[in-house]
Amino acid sequence: MSAEPGEPVDTSTVIDSEQFRSIFRQHPAGVAVITAQYKGRNVGFTATSVISVSAEPPLVAFSINTTVSSWPAVEAADRLVINFLAEGQQEISTRFATSGIDRFAAGGWHPLPSGEPVIDNCAGWIVGDVISRVPAGSSRLVILQARSAWRGEGRPLVYRDRGYHRLVEYEI
Repeated sequence: MSAEPGEPVDTSTVIDSEQFRSIFRQHPAGVAVITAQYKGRNVGFTATSVISVSAEPPLVAFSINTTVSSWPAVEAADRLVINFLAEGQQEISTRFATSGIDRFAAGGWHPLPSGEPVIDNCAGWIVGDVISRVPAGSSRLVILQARSAWRGEGRPLVYRDRGYHRLVEYEI
């Protein structure tokens, strides 16, 4: 339920989860794939919750629900890679959001010298050491200190209202 400008708003209650989701569906987000090595195998999942936390020191964070299949790897990992997907990588985003498949079987990735998988042709990536996993409802906010990074030339893949979109440049 929305209020008109100037109309009093009841802030004594909490909105329901569907209203909350509805609001965030309208908010555009960059798409990333978080990857790691876990028990000798590659693990990865799609995330739209990546945020820059601090430039000094360089900290980045994302959230993950503790009920998803990738959580045990994220819970145990000392190091993770955030792969920022580029325009045109919708299939990769969808693949890494799909449960019950080998998300790496179709290729399109390579290992770093340290072993972590990196998505080919992404817009950039950050390798970071996990410094904190903060409980947040049924999720955890995972905070990484950036150790190395690479920036590609591609434009970012953007997700909004259950679909992928392109950024458009405007002259100011």
